[in-house]
Amino acid sequence: MTGSALDTASEPSELTLVLVQLMKGPLYRDTHEKLWGLLLGTRHSVSDYVAVIGLTLVVDEAEGYAYLRSRPDDDGQEFPRLVARRTLSFHVSLLLALLRKRLAEFDASSAEVRLILSREQIVEMLRLFLPDSTNEARLVDTIDANINRVVELGYLRRLRDEPDRFEVRRILKAFVDGQWLSELDERLGDYLSELRAGEEHQ
Repeated sequence: MTGSALDTASEPSELTLVLVQLMKGPLYRDTHEKLWGLLLGTRHSVSDYVAVIGLTLVVDEAEGYAYLRSRPDDDGQEFPRLVARRTLSFHVSLLLALLRKRLAEFDASSAEVRLILSREQIVEMLRLFLPDSTNEARLVDTIDANINRVVELGYLRRLRDEPDRFEVRRILKAFVDGQWLSELDERLGDYLSELRAGEEHQ
């Protein structure tokens, strides 16, 4: 057997390449162009493979992302959880909700595909929902920490060579659904009322 034959035999398959990326995190059409094409070609094989270990493949071709989620235990079977649940702080959850709302407004008013926000815009979005503070630097540090956490989660992406500008990843639409979003204004109004009432009693 020749060396070239051995090299070919040892190369990972298309299915393997796609599965490895999905196990690491979401797969995006714009950042994983080659793998996205492979995914579309091996989609049924990927679905069959991950189903064996209790996962479901979700592909949104229109928005350009794919990810794995745990299969609901509605068939009486209990699978060990491979996709960990993430416990998020209140303000990280709030930031995700505000970004989802901004994305919905953007889609309704713009023909552009990518929503880009500056750090200053995100700070202003969150500032309204944080207690008044005389320590401006500490307040901004807190917001920066929340932004960094959302970047780690994959719902914001820093632009290359522009670290203070972020793209809102469209996979956020899968995390915050339309029904929850429709109730967001009421929830935020209740929260603001509680926040102001708390400040009045300080």
